[in-house]
Amino acid sequence: MSTTSHQIGWKTAVAIVVSNMIGTGIFTTLGFQLVDVTNTYSIFLLWMIGGVLALFGAFCYAELGSHFKGNGGDFIYLKETYHPLLGYLVSWISLIIGFSSPVALAALAMSQYLSAFDFTFGTWFSIVVIFLVALSLSFSLKASSRFHNFFTFIKVAFIVVLIILGVVLSEPQIGNSLSFTDSWKDEMMLPAFATSLVFVTYSYTGWNSASYIAGEIKDVQKNLPKALIVGTVFVTVCYILINYIMLKHAPIHQLEGKEDVMREAANNMLGHSFGKIVNVFIALQLVATISGYLWVGSRLTQAFAKENRLWKSLSVNNKKGIPVRAIFAHAVIATLIILTGSFKEIFVYTSFILQLFATLAISTVFFLKKSQRKIFKSNIFYVFPTVFMLFSSYILYFTFIHNPKESLIGLGIVALGIVLYLIDKKLSKDNS
Repeated sequence: MSTTSHQIGWKTAVAIVVSNMIGTGIFTTLGFQLVDVTNTYSIFLLWMIGGVLALFGAFCYAELGSHFKGNGGDFIYLKETYHPLLGYLVSWISLIIGFSSPVALAALAMSQYLSAFDFTFGTWFSIVVIFLVALSLSFSLKASSRFHNFFTFIKVAFIVVLIILGVVLSEPQIGNSLSFTDSWKDEMMLPAFATSLVFVTYSYTGWNSASYIAGEIKDVQKNLPKALIVGTVFVTVCYILINYIMLKHAPIHQLEGKEDVMREAANNMLGHSFGKIVNVFIALQLVATISGYLWVGSRLTQAFAKENRLWKSLSVNNKKGIPVRAIFAHAVIATLIILTGSFKEIFVYTSFILQLFATLAISTVFFLKKSQRKIFKSNIFYVFPTVFMLFSSYILYFTFIHNPKESLIGLGIVALGIVLYLIDKKLSKDNS
């Protein structure tokens, strides 16, 4: 049982949710979407659907997090509800993809945005940043909270200022990408609309993050739902407004197919000099993204490592109760991901597999009896997981059809996890 001094309040939990969600996705995915989906209503609809799915998912996780007390998230839900293999696999996926890939993508995006300074911040810069953040989280829970909250404050303040400037400033002479026509009805039917949703759902990844550290939250039954819901609603509103200002301040030819879309819009909004300052703040707010994923991911990995012989060494805490080995394991894996894949390839296989396992985890709420639910007593609650799972299946199908290579890479990582589970089981049997 955690002592009060080793617990966090709902505001820090919201900070973890917000920093895990707002990061790489919102500042990099619009360019990929605009290749096929160009109507502004379509873009807004994509992000609204993503927000609703995240909120419905958050409601389900709030219920699950209140029922399955302690750290662990999906690992506990799937292990207890279905079979230890699924608990093992979701933890393996979280170690390799769920938390390490977003760390890698955020560090790569930092390099991309800082390259505006006529200097190439390459792969090694990304790797050094990851290890510096990992080090900063290794001292104590209090120091980690201060570090994380500071960079989350920068993130939120920067985004609020950016949105105000983007809405107030007039459109550039070069033109914009805003298109409020009826073509959105046709675009909704396109397979590209479904595959664009995979980028959107990745950008919302993190709505479940506070549930992974339920064991570190004071008065979890009250504060966990509050953190998940406040964080998700805030992020949804921000995402729609950020997309609006990027579309308002840059023509399509400047944005489509590019990763650093906000750089293009910021240069048009404020000129190249001020645009560079925006790039610095985008890079700084990505520090909070890296911090959030390393923090939460290490707790999930620790819960997993305690129960599996192959990973036992990652369960060790330092004197201050911080799972340092798990933190640095994620940092090392993020480094390997950076060295072996392209940005878009990592993005797609990460999104595909995370969506698959989020769907499996959400399905576990159907096994909670009405008497076991602590937050939503009405049977209307079942609308949340049903809608989430239907949309999720739609996204997964079209992602697999249109990105078979990346989807198979993700499934290959899952298959490797099955092999490791069998080895782990055999090791446990031999040593019993």
